[in-house]
Amino acid sequence: MSTSTPHGSTSRGVSSGPGAAPIAIAGFRQIYSTTRVETALEDLPAGANESLKGTYERMLEAGGERFCVKPGSMPDFEALAQELPNFREVLEDLRRQLALCLETSDPVELTPLLLLGEPGIGKTHFARRVAQLLGTGYGFVSMSSLTAGWILSGASSQWRNSRTGKVFDTLVRGDYANPVMVVDEIDKAAGDGQYDPLGALYTLLEPDTAAEFVDEFAEIPLDCSEIVWVATANEAGRIPEPILNRMNVYEIPPPDHEGSRRIAQHLYREIRDAHKWGARFPEEPSEGVLERLARCAPREMRRLLIGGFGAAKLAARSRIEPSDLSAERAGRRGRIGF
Repeated sequence: MSTSTPHGSTSRGVSSGPGAAPIAIAGFRQIYSTTRVETALEDLPAGANESLKGTYERMLEAGGERFCVKPGSMPDFEALAQELPNFREVLEDLRRQLALCLETSDPVELTPLLLLGEPGIGKTHFARRVAQLLGTGYGFVSMSSLTAGWILSGASSQWRNSRTGKVFDTLVRGDYANPVMVVDEIDKAAGDGQYDPLGALYTLLEPDTAAEFVDEFAEIPLDCSEIVWVATANEAGRIPEPILNRMNVYEIPPPDHEGSRRIAQHLYREIRDAHKWGARFPEEPSEGVLERLARCAPREMRRLLIGGFGAAKLAARSRIEPSDLSAERAGRRGRIGF
C-alpha cells in the first residue's frame, strides 16, 4: 500500500502495536537537518562538552527522518470506550478529528488534550492506549516531582550536568515524528524561581512555532508540529490560562459501578494475557473478584490483581479468590497513574 504524503515522501503499511488498527500508513518526515548538525559538530571548539559532541554524532547516525504514521482505517474506539467507559466523550472527539484525514494524504491533526479528573481513574493509561490505536510512539514526563524548567526543553550545554529535554529524547531517539507525548500532572509543575517548567509548552502546543522548536542543549531546530499532546491534571485552577486556551479540556468522571466492573475485567485479561503464567488462570475473573475490584480506583485495581495472581500461585490455586485482594490495599489511593 502506498500513497503520496504532503512532504513528498512515500507512504507504506507498517504493523501496529496491540490494540491498534491492522495497518498504519507511514510516510517519512524530516524532523531535523543533518546538514545543520554536521555544521554544529564541525564548529565545536576544542574542549567542548563531550556529551554535546556525542549527541550530534548520534543524530547524524540516526538521520533526520522519522516515521509519520496514521491509522489506515478508523481505530476501534468503541472497544476502548468499553474498556474505559468514562472516556467516551474524548473518544468521540478523537473520532471526529481523525475522520477528516483518514481518506486523504493529510497527516493526523489532533488538538492537544487536557484530561481533568481525580487521581487513579485511568488518565495516563488512556493516553497509552491512544498511542497504540494511532500506531505511533509514546513519550512521558511527570511534572509532579520536577522543579527544573528545562525538563521539556533541555538545558544549555554550558551548565554542569546539562542534557537534552524530554521532547528531544522522544523524537530523536525514537522512531516517530508524531508520538503521543504525555505531560502528567501538569497542575503540579513547580518552578524554581528562575525557570518556568511549562514555558516550553507555549511554543510546543502551537503547530507553527512547534515546527522550529529548539532544544537548549542541542541547539538544533526540531520539527515538533506533529506531536500528539495529552496532559493530565486533577484540577485546572493551577494551570496557566494560555496553556488551557491551547487545549481541548475534558473533565473525566469516575466510572460508575458497571463501568468499574468492565475496567476490572479488562485489566484482569490484560495482565493474564501478557504473561506466560497467565495460561494457568481462567480467562475471566469470578463475580466475587469483580465486585471487590469494582470498589477501587482503576489504578489500585492493577496492583491488587498482580498481588492476587501471586497470592493464588502461592496457595497452589489456579483462580484468584476475593480474599487474595488485600482489603487494606483496596482502601488506599496511590499517587502514580496506572
